[in-house]
Amino acid sequence: MDLVAQAWVQFASLAVLLALIIGGLWGTLAGVMPGIGTVAALIIALPFTFGMSTEASMALFLGIYVTSVYGGSISAILINTPGTPQSAATVLDGYPMAQAGKADLAIGWATVSSFIGGVFSLVILIAAAPALARVSVAFGPSAIFAIVLFALTCIAWLSQGSMVKGLLGGVIGLFLTTIGQDNYTGMTRFSFGSDVLRGGLTLIPILIGLFALSEVFVRAAKLGMQTPPSQMNVGFRLPALSDMLKRRLEYLRACIIGTFIGILPGTGAMAATFVTYTAAKRYSPNRDKLGTGEPDGLIASETSNNAVTGGALIPTLALGIPGDGGTLVLLGVLTIKGVTPGFDLVNNNPHVLTAAFMMMFMANIIMFGAGMASARVFERMLRVPEPLLMGLILLFSLVGAFVVRGNPVDLIVCIVAGVIGVLLRMARYPIAPIVIGVALGFIFEAKLRQGLIASRGDFWGFISDPIALPIFALTAAIIIYPLARSLADNRKTGDA
Repeated sequence: MDLVAQAWVQFASLAVLLALIIGGLWGTLAGVMPGIGTVAALIIALPFTFGMSTEASMALFLGIYVTSVYGGSISAILINTPGTPQSAATVLDGYPMAQAGKADLAIGWATVSSFIGGVFSLVILIAAAPALARVSVAFGPSAIFAIVLFALTCIAWLSQGSMVKGLLGGVIGLFLTTIGQDNYTGMTRFSFGSDVLRGGLTLIPILIGLFALSEVFVRAAKLGMQTPPSQMNVGFRLPALSDMLKRRLEYLRACIIGTFIGILPGTGAMAATFVTYTAAKRYSPNRDKLGTGEPDGLIASETSNNAVTGGALIPTLALGIPGDGGTLVLLGVLTIKGVTPGFDLVNNNPHVLTAAFMMMFMANIIMFGAGMASARVFERMLRVPEPLLMGLILLFSLVGAFVVRGNPVDLIVCIVAGVIGVLLRMARYPIAPIVIGVALGFIFEAKLRQGLIASRGDFWGFISDPIALPIFALTAAIIIYPLARSLADNRKTGDA
């Protein structure tokens, strides 16, 4: 209680509260707008911290960090466009639910799930930050590579109807991440002699093109035949308490997976989201309905990606090791303001750490309120004529694709990805596996190369890792299971 009192005395001021509210609102808005995301939202706010106190700066950045991941779910649900890469899996069930006239309920499920995931990870952060931070250091490149490989096996489960199509999409996504300059050797790969491709491809333009632009193109081709956005019943409606209680195991599983993967430095919310969605595909009582507008899919995506926020802060605050890109920026701001995360923060300034916990809890409350209030704003926005709305989506999508690097090539990549997305829809190929491959491909290659460097090119170093080995075994089981089930079904059909 003494630490709480000290934290309250130092941080309880109007400036800190206003910074936290502004950070929460800006984080939600930045998450909604495709292409900005958590890191860009933090960087945009960075210049404003130079004239702010340490306490207000912490409040601003924690507010942005906590709420930006949630904001991506709103655009994923309403316009089939993940505002942040962490919300890519939200599209799979959120948008079908909106098309069925339950957009208000979908936003309600996403908001409640995000709040539960954020608060759960915060409780774990408070209870076990120092101990869990020491455990996370034991996960070297081999173990993290094994986790990413496990996340990539989600492709086999996310592919509706054809695992082969899904795996092919995943391989294409992995290939796209190899285009450009090799960070280790400096050699240019798969540029086909073009200087344009020398800088490589990034996730955001591909994600926006495959999801947002392809949706705009499809709607333009079928103008007047689609359900108007105004009939989606946009708003905010909390799910029934009985429905949430029936899914308490789904919440618990998503919270545990998201928090655990968030603790591991360099893994990120994308891996947590798809690992959790894969688990829901296997264990949810409603697994056959996933991908058609099932709340379990929203729970898996939104609970886990928000649980990552607290998990990623564990190594950041307790050891000074950033858990993801957002915490890397946060770490830099704290250092600039004279707060040194790690041993000094945990042992010499525990009241600052306690204040961070309190602000994160308040940020989750602000996120919940922002979700309730912003839904009405989007309801009015979606009442505009569909051609104008699609034009605005096209404009903001292209701006989002451009602002990541300020590279005009990204606009071309985005448009090409949009056209390819239309062709994939027409051929009934799933889009999500390509996004998974691109999102995890960079981490996949980096950890593979780091592991090989550590073991001097010997793959046995991966197998002999005591943490990686059981994860590899689980990955093999998840790959073999659908194949064995398919063979068994074919055998039954043949016998009949």
